[in-house]
Amino acid sequence: SGGAMIPLDDAWVRECVAQSPGEAIDTQLLRLVRQQAPLATDDAVRGEVERLRSTLEGVGPLLELLADPDVSDVLINGPGPAWVERSGRLVPTSVSLTSTDIDRLLQGVFHRTGRSLDRSHPIGDARLRDGTRISAVLSPLAVHGPVVALRRRVERAITLESFSVATITTAVEELVAARRNVLVFGATGAGKTTLLAEMASLIPHSERVFTIEDAAELCIDHPHVVALECRPANSEGRGAVTLRDLVAASLRLRPDRIVLGEVRGAEALDVVWALASGHRGSLATCHAASAAGALQRLETFVAMGDAGLPHHVIRAQVRSAFDFLIGVERHGENRRISSLHRVVDDHSDAAGVEAIWQVDR
Repeated sequence: SGGAMIPLDDAWVRECVAQSPGEAIDTQLLRLVRQQAPLATDDAVRGEVERLRSTLEGVGPLLELLADPDVSDVLINGPGPAWVERSGRLVPTSVSLTSTDIDRLLQGVFHRTGRSLDRSHPIGDARLRDGTRISAVLSPLAVHGPVVALRRRVERAITLESFSVATITTAVEELVAARRNVLVFGATGAGKTTLLAEMASLIPHSERVFTIEDAAELCIDHPHVVALECRPANSEGRGAVTLRDLVAASLRLRPDRIVLGEVRGAEALDVVWALASGHRGSLATCHAASAAGALQRLETFVAMGDAGLPHHVIRAQVRSAFDFLIGVERHGENRRISSLHRVVDDHSDAAGVEAIWQVDR
């Protein structure tokens, strides 16, 4: 009474939810909490529903860390304290996990998402309901115990203006408006996905946008977004849907623009063919340290597509697919645009890029 909330028994709630697999989990949890605590305040009910949802998803011990708006990543390096990246800095936390805690976390998350993570599939990726991405590597590949990384979905906390000076952000806006094909490159954690989402949000609302990702994390402010996400093979090695499959499928579904979360494999062949043949205004990211390195990586990925194309044809196709490259980097606690390049196809072995602007070091 008086608005008090006694936490519900987690095992009992899990059993109740399992009996109604077709009903939305939030609806079930809200009903169960209201039934067991009819006098609780709305705030208390919401808090208990959130706690139960996190417990069911397997992240119970990490709930307080993921609830911190300053935390972007939660890292587990085997049994022991969890680490977080808070405001750009890695720091240990007071939350300590045992081997049992980590196993329960991973079993809960991967079982719910239908993705495999076991001795036969010791490397896995999944996504929580709130968009948080989780990646894991099990023992014995991880020598000191399971390694887990959770990256929270950024709900547009970073604006395009915060990435660079006004002249460059204006130039980026003009590239999107002019339907230029743009590749964003940089290191892990440099802000590629965030910048990509900000650029995609500038696409006119009259256009149909397809996002294609290994694990969906793009948060785009646009009314007509079709989000596609890969699916790994099941425990029997069947049922996988790759980035390349989704790229091919998207081209048959009338996209105005394609936003590819990351080019990193044979799907580059389909992407390059689509963009080089006139599919304008699309965006993608690639891990690379330089603009020239990004084009070289794309050439390698296209070659992985087994089309049997000679290298000079691959090079010409890649350079005709993208118009501009934008480099991003971490600078202290911030992410920023570090360079802007134009793709130049002079039919030579030169780098293929022309620097338009670079940040002052």
